[in-house]
Amino acid sequence: MLVNVRTVRIEWGDCDPMGIIFYPRYFAFFDACTTSLIERALGMRKQDYLQAYGCSGHPVVKNHARFLLPTRFGDEVTIESAPTRVGRASMDVRHRLTKQGELAVEGFETRVWVQGHAESDGMKSMPMPAKLVEGLLQG
Repeated sequence: MLVNVRTVRIEWGDCDPMGIIFYPRYFAFFDACTTSLIERALGMRKQDYLQAYGCSGHPVVKNHARFLLPTRFGDEVTIESAPTRVGRASMDVRHRLTKQGELAVEGFETRVWVQGHAESDGMKSMPMPAKLVEGLLQG
């Protein structure tokens, strides 16, 4: 499976008044990491792949995390993101956020590849492009 790695610095705006990261910020980091993973698998930027494949996005339908070590203002962390399951229209992604080599947070999410659906005034799943599936499965 493809693994994407990003380094992130914890900024003041990510933190509570005590300088410890406010936990929803991890989910924002993971969202950006999933986009980076898909961009790497497809070899194009998000705005380009959404247009090229007629996709409206890849929203989260399920997520959870394990918080093992706190991160604080100024910490540099590394986030490794990789698919753990790739289906027809959905995938599971695991994010491993480490601080100085130690696992601090482990996040899990299920994403669905969707397009707008006029009749339901919402979204409908659609098959992921073969190029994306191939890119995610190759590591």
